Amino acid sequence: MKKKTLLVISLCLCSCLFISFFLSAYALSASKYFVSCPVFSDSLRIVQLTDLHNSEFGAHNRRLIRKVAAQGPDLILITGDLLNLNEKRTDIATDLIAQLSQLAPVYVSYGNHEAIHEQKYDSDLRRLYTDAGATVLDYEWTEIIVKGQKIRLGGIYGYCLPAKYRENGPERAAECDFVEAFQDTEDCTILMCHMPYSWINHDSLNSWDVDLVLCGHVHGGQVRIPFVGGLWAPDQGWFPGRECGLYFSEDGSKTMVLSRGLGNTDKLPRFNNIPEILVLDLLPGE
Repeated sequence: MKKKTLLVISLCLCSCLFISFFLSAYALSASKYFVSCPVFSDSLRIVQLTDLHNSEFGAHNRRLIRKVAAQGPDLILITGDLLNLNEKRTDIATDLIAQLSQLAPVYVSYGNHEAIHEQKYDSDLRRLYTDAGATVLDYEWTEIIVKGQKIRLGGIYGYCLPAKYRENGPERAAECDFVEAFQDTEDCTILMCHMPYSWINHDSLNSWDVDLVLCGHVHGGQVRIPFVGGLWAPDQGWFPGRECGLYFSEDGSKTMVLSRGLGNTDKLPRFNNIPEILVLDLLPGE
């Protein structure tokens, strides 16, 4: 009797593990958040996608496209790692951009996989992504009007440490120069920045005057343990505790949005971590 009970329990556990691995690889979720924007007079909806890593949800990502379309986005922002640094192929990324651009304007910033891919394969991802229908922002910003709302939208691949780290090499100096110039506006500022580490671990959210930062990179900790959270995150290590969701500056005026992303790393499969389409409604302030 005990052996039979143990066998049933073992089968149930194995089934649960299999279902969780399956859902974490092939299912899609839409996480919805609301952020107040005091300078807005009307609301608008952003869909953030990040860390696809050449994954496909249905042929030509049709399930992903349908899920994004169902959200009715006004803007689609992609915060890096559409492809893999160890794969030469770029067609999954460009095919997805081409389809998304039929739904709403698409803007892309680089992740570490884009940066290394260009070096490794001498690829011109800016041209490929642009030809597919996206606007690429890499240490750049653009002024846009969406539903009558003025936005300064920027993109950067980097850490964006506070200004006191400017002297820690040319990369840090370039990032500081960019953010200092980017924040100099009365319009709503939205920054696509693949790396979240500095915004939640090095006080960048309090230091820089950026209204909204959208990040990815950490995949929600990749393996999510019930009642604990993510197992491991780049730069943050084991059990980081802050690997997805909304994070606010001390005065509550600035927000960082960290998406769990869509794809896998090459080290661990996702577990208890359904791929995420992040839906962000920007609401008029009081």
